[in-house]
Formats: sequence, C-alpha cells, structure tokens
Amino acid sequence: MSFNPYVPRPIDRPTPVPLADDTDLTTLDEAKIFAAPDDPAQWPAWRAQLTRWRADARQRLGYTGTHYDEISGDCFSICLAWLWDETLYDHERGVFTVEEFLDTAQRDFGGFDGVVLWHAYPVIGLDDRNQFDWYRDVPELPEVVRAFQERGVRVFVDYNPWDTGTRREPGSDAEEVAALAGKLGVDGVFLDTLKEGAGELRAALDAVRPGMVLEGESRVPLARIGDHAMSWAQWFADSDVPGVLRAKWFERRHVLHHTRRWHRDHLDELHSAWLNGVGVLVWESVFGVWVGWNERDRAVLRAMRRVQASHAAWLRAEEWVPLADHPGSGQVYASRWTHDGEPLWTVVNRGADHDGAWLVTDARPGRRFVDLVTGAELTVTETGDGRVAVGGPLPAGAIAAVVATGTTVDRHEPPGGDPSFPARAAVRVRAPWAPRTEPPAGLVAVEAGRRELVVRHRVRETGLYGETPYVDEWKPLPPRLHHTGTLHRTATLGRFAIAVDEVTHGQYAEFLRATGYRPVRPERFTAGQGPADAPVTGVDLTDARAYAEWAGLRLPTEDEWQVAAEAGLLARREPLVWNLTESEHTDGRTRFVILKGGAAYQAEGSDWYFDGGPQPPEVSVKLLLTGAGLTRSDQIGFRVAADLAPASAPGEVTR
Repeated sequence: MSFNPYVPRPIDRPTPVPLADDTDLTTLDEAKIFAAPDDPAQWPAWRAQLTRWRADARQRLGYTGTHYDEISGDCFSICLAWLWDETLYDHERGVFTVEEFLDTAQRDFGGFDGVVLWHAYPVIGLDDRNQFDWYRDVPELPEVVRAFQERGVRVFVDYNPWDTGTRREPGSDAEEVAALAGKLGVDGVFLDTLKEGAGELRAALDAVRPGMVLEGESRVPLARIGDHAMSWAQWFADSDVPGVLRAKWFERRHVLHHTRRWHRDHLDELHSAWLNGVGVLVWESVFGVWVGWNERDRAVLRAMRRVQASHAAWLRAEEWVPLADHPGSGQVYASRWTHDGEPLWTVVNRGADHDGAWLVTDARPGRRFVDLVTGAELTVTETGDGRVAVGGPLPAGAIAAVVATGTTVDRHEPPGGDPSFPARAAVRVRAPWAPRTEPPAGLVAVEAGRRELVVRHRVRETGLYGETPYVDEWKPLPPRLHHTGTLHRTATLGRFAIAVDEVTHGQYAEFLRATGYRPVRPERFTAGQGPADAPVTGVDLTDARAYAEWAGLRLPTEDEWQVAAEAGLLARREPLVWNLTESEHTDGRTRFVILKGGAAYQAEGSDWYFDGGPQPPEVSVKLLLTGAGLTRSDQIGFRVAADLAPASAPGEVTR
C-alpha cells in the first residue's frame, strides 16, 4: 500500500498563506482550507493576505454573486438519509414516516435544515435500471418531498455521473436530472463524486426553476462558487491553529457541510464549522453501514443549531474576522461576526480545560457578555484602554457563542454526554422453522455438522454484515477499496433439505391461484408471469417467504446454500438469477439480505455498481433492501429448504 489511509493526503492538507506583501496569491485559488500560522503575531498579516486574495479573485472572475440572491434561507445542517431507512420507511406497512423521522432528528440533533434522499447506490447495477428509475418508480415520492418541506426542511436528490452502464435515457443526464428535480419539486441536487456540475446541468436546472442548489462533493472550484451555493467540506484537514475555509471566505453566503464519514468522533469538523460559520453533514448510515454520532457530538450540534437559527444573519455577514480578539495565550479561538453593528463571537476550546479569558475586546458599558450556548453570564475584567477580557470556565472541546446584550438570555445545559461510539449490531432475522421428516420432492438432504466456511466478497463501502469497513479512515482508496476480502465462518448446521432447483414462475403461479396472495406494495411484482419453467423473478423477501410458508418450507440460509452448492447439490436454472437467502439482517436503520449464486446481468463501466455475473458458491453479496417494491428484480429469484429430523441409526426410531 503506497499511502496511509488514516492520515490526510497531500491534496487534503491546509494550504499555507504567503505573508509577503508582493507574493502572487493565485496559488490559493483552489485551497480547501487556508492554514493559520502558529504565531498569533502573524495573524494580522495573515488576515490581510486573505483579504487581498479575496478582492483580487473576485475581480479576476468578475464575480457578482447574483445566484445567491435567488436562494432564500439557510441550510447549515444536512442529513444524508437512506430513502429506505427504517426511521423513514415502515417496511411492514409499506409507507413513509416523515413525521417520525423528523421528530427523531429534532430530539437527537436539534433538527435538520435539509435532507439528501440517497436512493440507490450501492444497489445500482443489480439490473438494467438506471439511477433515475430508482427515484421515478416511487409513486409517492413527490408527497414525501412536500412533507419534508412543510416542516421547513429542504430536500435534495443525488446524481451519480458514473452510472453509464445501465439503461440509457433518450436525453442527456443533465436533462434527466432537471426533469426529475422539477417533477419531485426538490430544492437542489447533490453531485456524487463531482466537485461541480456547471454548464449544461446548471442551465437545465435553471430552465426548470431558478434557485435550485448544486452541491459538489469536496472542493468546489473557485470559478464555480458563483453557481454552486453549497459544497461538501469532505476530506478537509485543518491546521493546528484553526484555519479558514476558502469557499466560505470567498463568498460569505456559501455553505459548506463538514463531514468525515467513517469517523467516530466529529469534534474536529464541528469546531471548524463553528469557527467558519458553516454547517455539517450528518451521515449515520453510510451506504448500509452504521457510523452513528455519539451523544457528545449530537449535543454540540444541538447547541450550534440554536445559535445558527437565531443568528444566521451574523454567520453570512461580510464583516468576519477569523482568529479575532485572542487573549494572547491558550488554545481558545474565536471568529467575530458583525451584523448591523452588533458582534457575535463563535468560540472553541481546542486544548485542555480552560478557566480564564476567551477573548479581549472593547468594553460595552451597560451590557453583559453572555454565552448563548449555556446562557451563562461571563466574567469581565478590565485590561485598560477601554478594553476588557471576557471569559470563564470552558471545558476541553467545548464551544461557546458570545454576545454583548442587555436582555435576558435563556439558560441551557452545557453540551456534554458520552463520547464513545454508539455501536449497533446488524442482527440476522430468525429463520422460520419448517420441519419435515424426509426431504420433499425436489429437495436433497444435507447432514448436520460443523462446517468451516471461507466466504469471499468485494470490499465495498457497504461492508458485508454489520461491520464498518473503514473505521476512522480518512479516504479509502484502491487497493483498500473494492478488493476481494475473505472471511472465515464457522457454521454449525442442523440436518436440512434444500431444493436442487430454484422455484419457477409456473410453481409460483400455482401458489397465487391457490391463495390469492397479493403483496402490500404490488409494484414490480411479476412472479408467475414469466415462462413456466424459468426461475421466478419479480419477488422480494416477503413474496418468497409467503410461497415457502404455503409449501410448508422456508428459504435456505446463506450458510446452507453455500454448503450445498460446494457439495455439488444445487442446479441453476436459466436465465441465471441471484438467490435470496434466509439471511436478512437489520441494525434498526438499514435492512439487507445476503444473495448467493450470481446472475446473468452485469453492469459494466464502474466499480461502484452492484456485483453481477455468475459467482462461485463462496461469494456472498450484500443487497440493501428497499421499499415500494423496488427490491423486486428480474435478476433475483429463490429456492426453498426444510428442517429435517436427525438421521436415525440402524434399528433406531426417530420421534
């Protein structure tokens, strides 16, 4: 491996700012963060250079900022939410639960300003459906969007430019994105793997409705800040003394969203966001893997959101002084924001517990200095020349928001809580019991015993079971990403029987005639409608289990499937389709099932696609379960199994 995945790459590190007056500052144009000098004596010169760069860059670009005039409101905190998250979609009833989702968000994070409804990756490529199909085939999605918006939450869809190997649309991607955004009534588009989406995409969106936001992933180019009102601050490493986000410094109304998707501690990006007057991206289920926020970080964000709600005008004000009014020692740092002549200081403690001055500023007779985070009045000590030192106790890692006021301020508990990772287990759903004394017709017996299994899987961002594949890594890259991983599993199996062949459309049609079965969500339900001897497809787990229960059987687990296949007991019908297994898991947020066997279809052109093609028995693939019938595919079928009584010894009667 040629890089250390746990440390920032050179491209992610903060950019030093030359302090000489005659230095060419165009080298700063594409920085992520302007690094701050360690020496406070250099901070005035550093701020002067940032101011000079900004004025020069805006003049070089002929910058007007008119795009921001079309956008109302603020969007500090955004949640990247799996559309089929169990807090957003009730899989049993087949309905969305937006109110419950937002109530939970309010309790845990103080609410969200926006939500990105991530919908299909890493499922895209299961069959020839493209990324737009996975949105368009959810009939109630426009109502879901409106339900969020009625609660004051902006809604964004995501665009995957790498999806070029599935079904092609008659128009360009830009036209399809714009048409989808218009149909759904969303507020903007997140650009997966793209820093910017200028030109055709920007024009197409503006033709549908001016003011829709484009948000790029990672560093937005300088020339595109004018038409991209938001961007991810992903893979942004700060300097030891907190620096300044380039895009925010250039355009005070630009909102970045700090995120470190695999990290279990978010205090660094919360501090950077707080000092830069920007927001964060909350991402607890990362493509099907739980990376939840700890209670301390949630409490810090709740406190930030109260101030962002009451003082948003300050955080987009032109009068912003980073590393302002420092007392001269210690690791307590502040930004000063001035709106209508009134200052607000956002403060962080990057060092140990502190009890002393946070900042030194002009005295304001008749006013009290108060921390809006806690509501506590601060200690004020005269330093001479009409200036005062303001501060008090500030624990390590704490934030504060200082104002000078003559009014009463609400009191709040200081942000705190457990900083440890709130782990969740992905628990396998218990398999039903389907006892038989002998293998039914078409099934073959497999004896009980302990098996040592080798399981192979492609190491994607999904992981395979409940594990986080890249704990606290900076940015996983090949060969860490998409390589073939190997797991060793010990499976203790009872005696069972498994069908030699998959269930066919003809067999499923017989079940439908006998029972009148109809799924809760009928979309894409095509079971029983294909060639009678072809493997049944167009089923989800519920449909497959319903058939199995009617037949007095069940689905095989992934381990049973692998053991039988490696013993040469399984046949495969044509066309080749993935086999569902009775290995469904849930961590309370994401549901998934393990597929075995491979399929005829294979999307080409990107490593981000779902696995396809024939697969050997030891390969397991994790399929995230969707709702609204979208898990049903012409590439997924199933076979059945049964639990057998132990084999009798000679002369022994099995009861």
